[in-house]
Amino acid sequence: MDLLRFATAGSVDDGKSTLIGRLLYDSKQIFEDQLEAVERSSAQRGFDYVNLALLTDGLRAEREQGITIDVAYRYFATPKRKFIIADTPGHVQYTRNMVTGASTADLAIVLLDARKGVLEQSRRHAFIATLLRIPHLVLCVNKMDLVDWDQDVYESIKDEFRAFATRLDVADMTFIPISALHGDNVVERSDNMKWYAGLPLLTHLEEVHIASDRNLIDTRFPVQYVIRPQSDEHHDYRGYAGQMVGGMFRPGDDVVVLPSGLTSTVVSVDGYGGPLEEAFPPMSVTVRLADDIDVSRGDMLCRPGNQPHVGQDLDAMVCWLADRPMEVGGRYAIKHTTRSARAVVRDLRYHLDINTLHRHEEAEVLELNEIGRVTLRTTSALMYDDYRRNRSTGSFILIEEGTNATAGAGMILGPAQ
Repeated sequence: MDLLRFATAGSVDDGKSTLIGRLLYDSKQIFEDQLEAVERSSAQRGFDYVNLALLTDGLRAEREQGITIDVAYRYFATPKRKFIIADTPGHVQYTRNMVTGASTADLAIVLLDARKGVLEQSRRHAFIATLLRIPHLVLCVNKMDLVDWDQDVYESIKDEFRAFATRLDVADMTFIPISALHGDNVVERSDNMKWYAGLPLLTHLEEVHIASDRNLIDTRFPVQYVIRPQSDEHHDYRGYAGQMVGGMFRPGDDVVVLPSGLTSTVVSVDGYGGPLEEAFPPMSVTVRLADDIDVSRGDMLCRPGNQPHVGQDLDAMVCWLADRPMEVGGRYAIKHTTRSARAVVRDLRYHLDINTLHRHEEAEVLELNEIGRVTLRTTSALMYDDYRRNRSTGSFILIEEGTNATAGAGMILGPAQ
């Protein structure tokens, strides 16, 4: 079975945690003791129903305020597919948490309250999902029970969001009317909305096609570790371990090592259980080469006729995650694939208002949770692709060297001009 990672987002109190709780409950993924604990907690808080949101709101502050603050990860599986859920916060002050949780997602679920329609936070989260190049977007119009299951309300919200989405780069967008509290169109089709002809949410999650979302054209293999067993049996073994983040490798393929430019041929591709016929994303493997050349952590193996950009000047979008603002001239450590270097902010081209998509070109700093377009120069060359082409080789993080805290999450647009 393949694995689908998806993130939930939306405005405060749109029902994200309740939806995940309902998915887990109706798909029989909750243990009896977990359900009993939620039932007790619901009764203690005066609810006359089992509040399934308590399954994911794990922080005490979350349970007391009834909001999501941190990113909660949950795993479950059905006979068709395995899932990892990231329940991300909706409040604007936790935008960095939402970016962190959604950065590895294959699909994003944005919840809309049927009574409130499309809000600024809904637009913001949809924009961030498209900025992160999440391939599939599902808009769940929740709390349909509170508008008497009215199809006109659903269609109106759907039309309003479609109009906004014309300004976004959305590859696949699906709308589903639901009631997370009562389970309508979550796991089973709703009898209250017979006018809806589409699939329930869980069925859509099971069937959405994600295999073609991975880049199988551009072969990219960042070297994480050099394996040299010090034993008599394997004294001549030299392999390069890492994760395939693009394309494929097969024995006999010609390769080039970047940034050195040295070339060789793949002798074998070894997995956990032994030699493999081929490796592709997101497999973790060890690649052996025919020639004993200098390859170390941070280098990248690719095909001679299909190479990434190699350079020190980057044009990128950055979501700022640190309390201390980002300023032009700021110096940070940069982590890109398995390569580490230092970087300086050469220019802040604009700060993007993620509610209106307006560009503030007069901005001089990036504050916490803000997103802007910057130019960076690194101390050593990076091997990268545009984020649009490969999310793994097109992303990086900036780190405050004094505290070792993650300061920013970046998406490379290309070489700086």
